[in-house]
Amino acid sequence: MGSRRMMAAWVLALALAAPWGAPGLSGARAARAADGQTVAGEAAGAATLEEEVVVSTPIIEGNETTRYGGQYTEVTQDQITDLNAQDMASALRRTPGVNISRYNPVGSFGGAEGGGVFIRGMGSSRPGAEISTLYDGVPRYNPVYSHPLLDILPMDPAQSIRVYKGVQPTEFGNGFSAIDVIPKRMTEEGFRTRLFGSYGSYNTFTQGVEHGGKQGGADYYFGQSLRLSDGHREHSDGQLENYFARLGYDLYENWNVSWFGNMSRNVARDPGSRDETTNEGRFTTDDVLNVITLSNDYDGASGHLKLYWNNGYVNWAGQSGATDVTISDWDTYGVRAREAFRAWEGGEVVTGFDYDIMSGKSIFEYYDGTTREFERTDFVLFSPYAAVSHMFGSRRDFFAIPSAGMRYYTHDEFGDQAAPHAGLVFGYKDTELHASYARGVSYPGLDVAVFSQNSIPGIANGPYREDWKNLDPELVDHFEVGISQKLWGKVKAGVTAFWEDGSDRYVVVGNAPPPRMRFENVESFQIRGVEATVTYTPLPDLSLYVGSTWLDTFPSDLPYAPEWTFSAGLNWRFLKHFRLSLDAQYVTEEQVRSQSRFDNAVNTATVDAYHVVNGRLAYLFDYREWGITEGELFLALENITDSDYEYRPGYRMPGSSVTVGASVTF
Repeated sequence: MGSRRMMAAWVLALALAAPWGAPGLSGARAARAADGQTVAGEAAGAATLEEEVVVSTPIIEGNETTRYGGQYTEVTQDQITDLNAQDMASALRRTPGVNISRYNPVGSFGGAEGGGVFIRGMGSSRPGAEISTLYDGVPRYNPVYSHPLLDILPMDPAQSIRVYKGVQPTEFGNGFSAIDVIPKRMTEEGFRTRLFGSYGSYNTFTQGVEHGGKQGGADYYFGQSLRLSDGHREHSDGQLENYFARLGYDLYENWNVSWFGNMSRNVARDPGSRDETTNEGRFTTDDVLNVITLSNDYDGASGHLKLYWNNGYVNWAGQSGATDVTISDWDTYGVRAREAFRAWEGGEVVTGFDYDIMSGKSIFEYYDGTTREFERTDFVLFSPYAAVSHMFGSRRDFFAIPSAGMRYYTHDEFGDQAAPHAGLVFGYKDTELHASYARGVSYPGLDVAVFSQNSIPGIANGPYREDWKNLDPELVDHFEVGISQKLWGKVKAGVTAFWEDGSDRYVVVGNAPPPRMRFENVESFQIRGVEATVTYTPLPDLSLYVGSTWLDTFPSDLPYAPEWTFSAGLNWRFLKHFRLSLDAQYVTEEQVRSQSRFDNAVNTATVDAYHVVNGRLAYLFDYREWGITEGELFLALENITDSDYEYRPGYRMPGSSVTVGASVTF
């Protein structure tokens, strides 16, 4: 790892000598509009703060309500920087309604307690695809075990991250909630180069180079980053290596074609519990994503067609059981299309489809020298959708936007399913209310075939090893109602209540001899909760945020669904050149570890309530004579109060730590 640090240092030193110039990068909202995606908050007339502020809002950019009654939270590059985030989990760690788990300061070990994101109690089933993870609007996850891997969702290419809370069939399918990463792009004429680097406790090192340009109808953006750390405990080291590029070209006045590519190479280790002598070894991921987008934008219609291919590889070595190494190799590819027609004044019809192919194989190497293989298997899922909405009135006075639609699923192995939805957004001037119902669908993945044929001997050696083919998709009925209010142009407050009624969760039944083990859709769950946020901007250079989430779940041992989560943040620009960012969180006692896929399994692992406070102080400057339009030197402190906390029993997280760094933009 020392040689990689030396190489990265030379890359940064050479890049600092390159005098590229330029104007800045515009926001993700303009980029999404140019790609033909519905800018949901604008379409619904979502209330926003009118006053232009010098500092960005802390923690989140804001909560947006779509014109179909759904809601998402957006986190932009500004919030990611202020949080001094090192990966996707730390970038979303204070987002309202989101809880995380992790082992290491850098990198995620696997896809569950070693590095996971959970949205309003969803996402703890492993394997399982309750949370749909998207990159540039296309799926990016491990289909062999049907769950997200955070290390193949790098944050450095992200202009913004959108967290969809609850089922929204017009925005995504095959899941109960979603995370979508919007890549960076140039939308203004000129060129831009950004260089950054940092060093901190536990030999934590980061380095990155980005450059973009736009001339006429052509634009490009590319970058490279490296993040690595020895970790705060033995075997808690991690490394994230990332390369990305985007090329775009205006074919005609209303048409654009673009390509986005991203390659990541990552590794994280399991430090093991402090009460045990064993650990689960090393988790390595390699991943390549390619997306070609053809988009259009007319007065009466806008949309896109996306062709994608994602190839991924996992090597999990040094496990503590009978298996030494598990290797997974997959490809996901397909087509995603969407078009929004504004066929009459105030009205919109959205239609589109997702055509996804999930293909993968797995190899198991055992300590006794034997090997078993799960041969490559393909699943195909096609889900067309359509919805209609109409705005009555105007945002200047009373308005109402009713909507209704349907997404229909057809799977080559698990049959068909319909997912209706209906919504209503209405309000008066600065008051907005929304209510919605939606049916969520989550299909079993290749994991049920892998487990039935290789991973669970009780099924593989019994008479029901093919029963997984009789499974149905898991279902959730999602209900949501909320209100947001803007006051005096300085306060934006919102409260949302939600209820999830889940059924047909697939689990292994028949655990007692004789061997009758098999998968069946037999379990149900319920989640209800309330989420509240307040953003207060009393001065152009001061912004404050507080948020809280209350959850009540059945069964009560649902992991990573604490009863209460509180978060707060502050951004303050002072003495002209200084910016202070603070973030804090308090989480009550919670159940942890993955939700078992065995019938009647009880999760007994808990961690105590904890609080964490972090801060970042930056000195801002520019040096026009050298072409530096923006620069900063910063000092970041993690866990300022040296809180003793953990996301899994025996896995203490780092105590107080420090990072120093710099970034410059030409």
